[in-house]
Amino acid sequence: MTLGGLALAVGILVDEGTVVIENTHTHLAQGVPRARAVLDASKEVVIPRLLAMLSVLAVFVPSFFMSGVTQALFLPLTLAVGFAMAASYFLSSSLVPVMSTWILREHHDETTDKGRSGTFEWLREKWSAVLNRLAPLRVVVVVAYSVVALAIILFLGPQVGRELFPRAAAGQFRLRFDAPTGTRAEDTSRLVTSVLDEIQTAAGPGNVDISLGYVGTQGASYPINTVFLWTSGPHEAVMNVALNPAAGIDVAAFQEKLRHILPPKFPGCSFSFEPGDIVSQIMNFGAPTPVEVAVTGPDFATVRAYTEKLRDELSKVSALRDLRIEQPLNYPSVDVRVNRELTGQLGATPEQVGRSLSEATASSRFTTPNFWADPKTGVAYQVQVQYPQPRMTTIEDVQNIPVMPGDAQHPLVGDLARVTESTIVGEYDRVNGLWLLTLSANTGREDLGSVANSIDTATRRAGTPPRGVTVQMRGQIAPMRETFTNLGIGLLLAVAVIFLLMAANFESMRLSLVVLTISPAVICGVILMLLITHTTLNLESFMGAIMAIGVATANAILLVTFADQYRREGTTSAAAALQGVKTRMRPILMTSLAMIAGMVPMALALGEGAEATAPLGRAVIGGLLAATVVNLTVLPFVFSIVQAHASTVSRSLDPDDPASRYAAR
Repeated sequence: MTLGGLALAVGILVDEGTVVIENTHTHLAQGVPRARAVLDASKEVVIPRLLAMLSVLAVFVPSFFMSGVTQALFLPLTLAVGFAMAASYFLSSSLVPVMSTWILREHHDETTDKGRSGTFEWLREKWSAVLNRLAPLRVVVVVAYSVVALAIILFLGPQVGRELFPRAAAGQFRLRFDAPTGTRAEDTSRLVTSVLDEIQTAAGPGNVDISLGYVGTQGASYPINTVFLWTSGPHEAVMNVALNPAAGIDVAAFQEKLRHILPPKFPGCSFSFEPGDIVSQIMNFGAPTPVEVAVTGPDFATVRAYTEKLRDELSKVSALRDLRIEQPLNYPSVDVRVNRELTGQLGATPEQVGRSLSEATASSRFTTPNFWADPKTGVAYQVQVQYPQPRMTTIEDVQNIPVMPGDAQHPLVGDLARVTESTIVGEYDRVNGLWLLTLSANTGREDLGSVANSIDTATRRAGTPPRGVTVQMRGQIAPMRETFTNLGIGLLLAVAVIFLLMAANFESMRLSLVVLTISPAVICGVILMLLITHTTLNLESFMGAIMAIGVATANAILLVTFADQYRREGTTSAAAALQGVKTRMRPILMTSLAMIAGMVPMALALGEGAEATAPLGRAVIGGLLAATVVNLTVLPFVFSIVQAHASTVSRSLDPDDPASRYAAR
């Protein structure tokens, strides 16, 4: 993310120096000596540049309101941009003036200047002529801008999809395969091999680079911690598949293709796709899929009934894929009911029946722990006895297990108990003492925001949960909503900070509001660009929008500063606004185009995994394009209207300010 921050800062790093050099060029064109031109130009823009830099830094305040993984991702980006901009301001205030004094020519030949910059001069004169014709209609222009901006934000804004993090074409995925519950691991392994063959066939020859699978669970007789095992039984398998990057296969489209191919060829089996790249897995916050709904409650039967009801409603949401209850609820089992009276008559006990069953179906380590110490090394080894698994395959095999009650008769389990087939819950999960069942699902081509709204609707259709039962969104939905809320609050605080900075600099609330009128244009530009490029609003595009607001505000500050300076010199507000545009048009275009040019490679998503950062570049480009047009068109008219009757006397309390009413006369 620090590299992403530097890429984001490339465009604005040259802004500070561009403003200084352009203003120096303007002074030199007036015939001022080189050293004096550099000094006067630097003094003239040092405060506006400082305010512009602080405004850009202020818009990154939302990064500090994130938490968890999102903060770990974007705080480095914020710090990289912040320190880079601080260094840029310092160098443009020290090194750039010195280098300008050494390198720039003493004065410019006006005729040569006109020949060299004729295109820009022509553009500036044409633009000034357009503004002069629109000046009598400035109120209409401002009202039209407000109406259009409001319409885009209210009507087109909700059409932009939302997700926590952009989907990246990582070229790999994970497939969770569930054979019919209770399938032996050997049979599951054969099915997995067939599934991998179908995947290779669907991908094409040589397009599957590598695959890695894990089938079943280790037996209970092996003392291995299962906390890192993500399968619930011998019927379940996990396959990681990496596609050949040269094949250019769209992973999402390929998964959708497999959803139509695999189920008919493997009846009774279920498939669920999970992200294969590490970034997507982290952004799921521990959930196997982007969508996970957790149902908890004190009574398991009630939790199960409501979960199944909720699953039926969620199955009606067309945007969901691979919907399943993660815990196996109907695991095949053998029900052994001991006849206690008969067992006692034959000299045995129910405990002995249970021990015999445990030793035969699992291992003697659960009933008679036995350790053998190696006399050479002193290392203790656990010795256990168990039946070969192929000997325990049917109900009859269980019935023929002998019970060993000491010196008494040797009855079989079938003589002492009724043995039948049954089903039980294969996995019990609890959280904070409550029973837990989870529903997991993937999303199709729809964005996560619309899917979340559909899930909320389905949850309401399922009815009010029973007493004590709670429903909680997991995966990416809850973090997405929390993050966007925090970013929204942080962005409002950033706008407030910018407003206060400008109010302190301009000593006018009205001028601060004039500068802030550029923000709706940035938002509209971001919305239109995201819609045109079919990009969602996510953490990357949100950060791009924030960055665009900062840069657009910096340009607006420079324009308003010069326009108000002309007004204080005695020019009318309308003429001062047009003169400010004419003076600041070149640096505004230069800085905006430099920023846009720096974002083009990122927006094009060139290279593997570049889709993750492309929304940031697209948001910056869209926001700056709209802001540049509004800066040079609407902002001057807003300034002329607001400052039409403003006094030329400074409100400063500084007696050394010659324009202040408190100045010594």
